[in-house]
Amino acid sequence: MLENSEKLNNQAVTLAAKGEYDDAIACLKRAITVENENALLWFNLALTYRDAGQIAKAKAAIEYAYTINPQDEEIIETLAVLCISAGAMDEALLHCTAGLELNSLNPHFWNTAGVIHFSSADYQAAADCFEHAVSLDPHYYDAVFNLRDTYGELKNSVGVQECARLLSSIRKESQP
Repeated sequence: MLENSEKLNNQAVTLAAKGEYDDAIACLKRAITVENENALLWFNLALTYRDAGQIAKAKAAIEYAYTINPQDEEIIETLAVLCISAGAMDEALLHCTAGLELNSLNPHFWNTAGVIHFSSADYQAAADCFEHAVSLDPHYYDAVFNLRDTYGELKNSVGVQECARLLSSIRKESQP
């Protein structure tokens, strides 16, 4: 009987959630032998490698997922974030740009682009990206947090205070 890639994927996700990364990776590799062109399997393999601290392998897996499905926004965002983790900032920015060309209303691409600019100390460009992300999703905690820090670097105390107020309201909304 042939192994079912969906069952192997589900088993891998469960194992990874328990921190059993080696077993999860083994399940995903078996699933990929059954269904090599399944972008979700490669995506989950990338996430599992990332969680296991194997950034180079994670990046290689997500790059393959991207070749299978270059229109998937989550794959593109993960690819950009893994490029940041690998220190490949120019490549990360290229992926963010590709993502924004695909969907300029995705606040995650704007936030990730802001992170790239912030890391190179281009605080004004970072602020522009974070502001765009927050304008698209005012409750996007990471973007507001990043914008607050960026305003701090730009000595914009009014902006810092407004972001702190917004962060406080986001936290209050998320509590039961």
